[in-house]
Amino acid sequence: MQVILLERVARLGQMGETVKVRDGYARNFLLPQGKALRANEANKQRFEAQRADLEARNNERKSQAETVAQDLDGKSFVVVRSAGETGQLYGSVAARDVVTVLGEGGFSIGRSQVDLNAPIKTIGLHQISIALHPDVVVTVEFNVARSADEAERQAKGEDLSSADAIYGVDEDEAAAAAEAAAHDPDFDDEGEEGAAGESDATGDEAGSEGEDEQA
Repeated sequence: MQVILLERVARLGQMGETVKVRDGYARNFLLPQGKALRANEANKQRFEAQRADLEARNNERKSQAETVAQDLDGKSFVVVRSAGETGQLYGSVAARDVVTVLGEGGFSIGRSQVDLNAPIKTIGLHQISIALHPDVVVTVEFNVARSADEAERQAKGEDLSSADAIYGVDEDEAAAAAEAAAHDPDFDDEGEEGAAGESDATGDEAGSEGEDEQA
């Protein structure tokens, strides 16, 4: 189907352009949302008669979007979800969840404005684009964590997508210990060294006792 765009549509065209789209996309989105008209002679004349009003309305919406963008762009939102030790969520964070979280933060955003190709399924810091207007796109951060405490740690740069990170194992210390063990064949923890020393001492004492009995 060919349609006349009444506003700029991302990846499709500018206001006033006649473009060819799938019938379903036109009937289910462009036409009912008032973003386009069927391309025919009557609608072309209708568009030209309304062009000035449409441009003024578009500029007003753009200005409003830019005002919201100043407050929203770069903000971080914490989302607490249940997840396994590897950071895999038991559920997911979808576009509707993004709309809900932003709404709770005082931002009225439509689901179609959330650019999320696939639901979020892991903990971590996720960047999400929000199209406030075809010409105004902002990025927000979703800090998805198992708890508010973990969200704070992630915000500081910690990677909590492993069991060691959850239970507080210091990765730097573990790496240093592994390197020391690799370069020093006698390196071991104190417990094993002590056990080895006691074993040697016991063997020496047994040998001495045997010599005394023979004498």
